[in-house]
Amino acid sequence: MKVSAIIVAFAGTLLLAAASVSAQGVTDAQIASIVLTANQVDIDAGKLATSRSTSDEVKAFARLMVTDHIGVNRAATDLAGKLDVTPQDNPTSQSLQADGDKNLAHLKTLTGAAFDRAYIDREVAYHQQVIDALDKTLIPGATNEELKALLVKVRPAFVAHLEHAKRLQASASRS
Repeated sequence: MKVSAIIVAFAGTLLLAAASVSAQGVTDAQIASIVLTANQVDIDAGKLATSRSTSDEVKAFARLMVTDHIGVNRAATDLAGKLDVTPQDNPTSQSLQADGDKNLAHLKTLTGAAFDRAYIDREVAYHQQVIDALDKTLIPGATNEELKALLVKVRPAFVAHLEHAKRLQASASRS
C-alpha cells in the first residue's frame, strides 16, 4: 500500500509539473533539461536495482534501463551541443530530480522481493508518465526540428521499456 501511494504521488507530481510547463510554454533549453533529468533519474534507479535486486530478470531490466537511458542522454547532450542549447533548469526538471531522490531513498529501505516490486512498480508508473509528458508537452513544445525528431525517435524505446516493466510486474504478481 505504501509503495502504491509513493508511485501515485510521483505520477501526480510529474503530471502537474508537465501541465505547469505546458501552460506556461516550454523552451528547447527547458526540454533539454527535462529530458536529461528524466533519464538520469532512471539511470540512478537502475544502478541501484542492479546492485540490490534479488531477481535476475529485474537486474537484467535495470541494466537495460541504465544502458538505454545513458544512450538517450548522450544523444541529447550531443544534440544540445550541436544546437548550442544549454539545458535550463526549470520547475519540471527540479521536480523530477526531487522525486527521483525520494524514490531512491525509499528503495534503499527495501530488500528482496519488496525492493523488486517497488522498483518495477515505479518503472511502470514512471515510463507511462514520461510517455504522457512526451506526447502532451515535450514533443509539441519543441521548436527545433532536430530536438523534436530526437524526442520522436526515442519515444518507442520508452514504450518498449513500459511494456517490459509491465511484463515483469505481471510476472511478480503471479509468484
